Amino acid sequence: MTIDLLAIGLTTLDIALHPVARMPDVDTGVLVPTIRLSPAGTAAGTATVAARLGLRAAIASSVGDDLQGVAVRDGLRRAGVDTTLLATSARCPTSTTVLPVRDDGQRGTLHMVGASMMEPLADGATAAAATARGVHWGGVGSPGLAGQGEPLLRAARAAGAFVTCDLISPQPGAADELARLLPHVDLFMPSLAEVRVLTGGDDLPAAAAHFMALGARACLFKMGRDGAVLFAPEGTIAAPAFAIAPVDTTTCGDSFCAGYHAARLRGFDAPACLRFASAVAARVAMGVGTLGALGSFDETLDFARATAVAA
Repeated sequence: MTIDLLAIGLTTLDIALHPVARMPDVDTGVLVPTIRLSPAGTAAGTATVAARLGLRAAIASSVGDDLQGVAVRDGLRRAGVDTTLLATSARCPTSTTVLPVRDDGQRGTLHMVGASMMEPLADGATAAAATARGVHWGGVGSPGLAGQGEPLLRAARAAGAFVTCDLISPQPGAADELARLLPHVDLFMPSLAEVRVLTGGDDLPAAAAHFMALGARACLFKMGRDGAVLFAPEGTIAAPAFAIAPVDTTTCGDSFCAGYHAARLRGFDAPACLRFASAVAARVAMGVGTLGALGSFDETLDFARATAVAA
């Protein structure tokens, strides 16, 4: 079957604790109502949400030969994600993140770098990308993927795939890597925080002009409660966030990316894609873990139609 979306890059096991008002003192404990394990990251989180929305989603990444890896692989399979290109590393653990989530949905992170950052892609990833309808690159800054992104994305675009790129916590060298990747990217999708790190400011038109000068066809900046804005040669489109009470905002960015792909593959125009992606992120934020309170594509569309946007 044709893959609708191949997500490549960071794959973690997220362990979300909610709500956490304070961390326990030594030799004491705190009861937590919810602890949830989820496949997550710019690859696994995006693929999981895409599958919930009805896409034939696949992942190209790595996990370790450990119990975290078993949980990630099983979670992806249960979600309906094709794990053929999810390799198992004998030398690296599974990337794992512990997330104490506060009442307002915000959280810090405790992260262990693992296989998805350190191991190369499995054989067949480039061939799969060249047959996919959409490719999402979430491996910027991963030492194990160094040098693999440019030829893979070039092959994907040449074959007609819609290529997107996202990143997390950009490290030194990310700008140079993006300069190599963006000529093969249709839509660059960073968060506002990542734009600030990459450009040193929050002048979004200037940032979009910079990334598009590097080769990106368009830029979509995710701004959390302030919504999102798309810069393209045809013009600029802004979309407000929905008025919700967030529970866990961890996977909002990755779910937004998946939502945009899902809407685009349904034939939505750019403003409708933005609105639907915002609705996906909102539904995810209304629950704990990667999928949060997200339902099907049609359920999310009904939510978007019935829910007010933030003032």
